Amino acid sequence: MPIDLYNTATKRKERLAPLDPNNVRMYVCGPTVYDRAHIGNARPAIVFDVLYRLLRHEFGADHVTYVRNFTDVDDKINARAAESGRPIAEITEETTQWYLEDMAAIGVMEPTHMPRATGYIPQMVALIEELIAKGHAYAAEGHVLFKVRSYVDYGKLSGRSVDDMIAGARVEVAPYKDDPMDFVLWKPSEDDLPGWDSPWGRGRPGWHIECSAMAYDLLGPQFDIHGGGNDLAFPHHENEIAQSKCAGHGFANVWMHNEMLQVEGKKMSKSLGNFFTVRDLLDQGVPGEVIRFVMLSTHYRKPMDWTEKKREEAEATLRKWYGIAEEASAQWGDLEGEPEVLAAFSDDLNTPRAITACHRLAHANDANELRSAMDMLGFYEQGLPTWISASIGDLAAFENALFNLREKAKATKDFAAVDDMKSALLKVGLEVRMTGESVTLVPDVGFDPKKLEALK
Repeated sequence: MPIDLYNTATKRKERLAPLDPNNVRMYVCGPTVYDRAHIGNARPAIVFDVLYRLLRHEFGADHVTYVRNFTDVDDKINARAAESGRPIAEITEETTQWYLEDMAAIGVMEPTHMPRATGYIPQMVALIEELIAKGHAYAAEGHVLFKVRSYVDYGKLSGRSVDDMIAGARVEVAPYKDDPMDFVLWKPSEDDLPGWDSPWGRGRPGWHIECSAMAYDLLGPQFDIHGGGNDLAFPHHENEIAQSKCAGHGFANVWMHNEMLQVEGKKMSKSLGNFFTVRDLLDQGVPGEVIRFVMLSTHYRKPMDWTEKKREEAEATLRKWYGIAEEASAQWGDLEGEPEVLAAFSDDLNTPRAITACHRLAHANDANELRSAMDMLGFYEQGLPTWISASIGDLAAFENALFNLREKAKATKDFAAVDDMKSALLKVGLEVRMTGESVTLVPDVGFDPKKLEALK
């Protein structure tokens, strides 16, 4: 099925035409590892996980290369080490593992490659040397800076002119800069900071150069898709494009950016008391699948609002879906992908439309197609979740009890007890489906498994 994606660089949807269908390549900017991932960090991870799944479905799992990096050399990491007195390597190793565990909990598949910036310092140095040789960068006082005005298309991705950016942006004015907009490719390191030998002295790379170097090394001079949050479009992605193109690389054909996240209608911030991490939610008992559902319920190019109401509705919906999907007779290997969900994904990752399709499948009680659709959305990544399997076990007990009660009522012709039990189950949010041979309880919106305890 053809895939259409919105390209930030051209400001329109475009039909994806991979450079090599046998090796579709995607790079996504990953986290700076100095702390837990907050829920805003989870959004691009989930968005591009969906795209990764779509590409694997369309071109084959062995024909997609997905790179998502870890920034493990950064001033924020240095500051955290100074504050805590802990070694930098210990902080980055721990935080990287936290990130992987938290992303796995929300159904995010691991990419093909997860490079760490510190493992690619020689490649960064080589790229910087090439930019200097071509007249696009210069060394000054132990720094190396990129000449922004040497790249005529600078600002095209974000739709800004260099002069407007100088007038409106907060740029670092330093004596070693030829131009206020020039940005750092390499900077000197004090003895107490991470540093590597280079032609310009002991130092460390700037933030922007790392992604260009890792993308070039792992994906080649030109690849298909580059993604990240829209807060990275400027200056990070703008700078990546400039330095890569000036080095003679074609770089990315399609640029994709997800919008930002709010909490209860307000920007997430520690000062407002509405800042929380993925781990905070998980530790509070919010299932990873619920976090994922809430994220996917808003199109990636629209601002997303995390609310308690959405969380409650997501949990109730997933209980209902899992209850139906567990009745599927097809084996996973036989499921080829639900057509409506595939069509929604292929239309610029329209996950809200895919969720609507799942609602229709659930309403029709189409267990096989619903299970296939849920798999595509990433809700069966690790099998049936324990928070669902426990309640399904409870439901089975109530189904058996209601079935036996009905069988006795058939003999006595007194169905009062059956009606009372059905009414009680409806009050806790369970849909009661009865046939001549079976009783099935399906969680509906508003289902509260805790209230089942009172019925036992």
